[in-house]
Parts: sequence; C-alpha cells; structure tokens
Amino acid sequence: MFLLHEYDIFWTFLIIASLIPILAFWISGLLAPVSEGPEKLSSYESGIEPMGGAWLQFRIRYYMFALVFVVFDVETVFLYPWAMSFDVLGVSVFIEAFIFVLILVVGLVFAWRKGALEWS
Repeated sequence: MFLLHEYDIFWTFLIIASLIPILAFWISGLLAPVSEGPEKLSSYESGIEPMGGAWLQFRIRYYMFALVFVVFDVETVFLYPWAMSFDVLGVSVFIEAFIFVLILVVGLVFAWRKGALEWS
C-alpha cells in the first residue's frame, strides 16, 4: 500500500537541498559590499581601459566543434558501465551497445561531411 509517511526522508532531503542554496544566496546578498562606481560598471575591472567594443562575434564553427566533443564525451560515459558489466549482461546488451555506437558513428560521419570537425 502506498503510504506518504514512507517518503518523509525524501521530503526532508528535498526541503534541505532547496533551502541551502536559497539561504546561501540570501546571506551573501546581505553581507556583500555594494560599491557601484565607474570602475565596477566598466567592461573590465582590471583597471585597463578597454579597446574596441565588448561584443565580438565568434564563428559558429567553434560552437559546433565543442558540441560534437561533448556528444562523444558523453558517449564514453554511457559505454563505461556496459563495458564493466559485459560478462553479466549478455548478448542482448552487446547488440544494444553496438546499435548505440552505430548511431554515434552515423552522427560522426554526418558532422564530418558537414565540415563541423575542421577547425580553420
């Protein structure tokens, strides 16, 4: 039977986990010094006058390269548990992992053909 009192530890943890960052931001807002001057409002706080505009346009290729890196970095995180328990899981999980890697290889070939892996 579903009883709500069985989840008391969960609700306690959820409330504490929610209150800690809220209290941290609230206390830092109270204790932090407020000093707004021309140096604080400038683009750089190093004391050196900025040269040129603060908004620079980056090429989308850098973001695409980073995104492809993140996708294949996360792939290794998903493959590691499969590799560690390969002998226990059996052939069906091997086939699933193979399909997963095959989908990622198709994505890699697509990114390669689109030129997302070229840096310059």
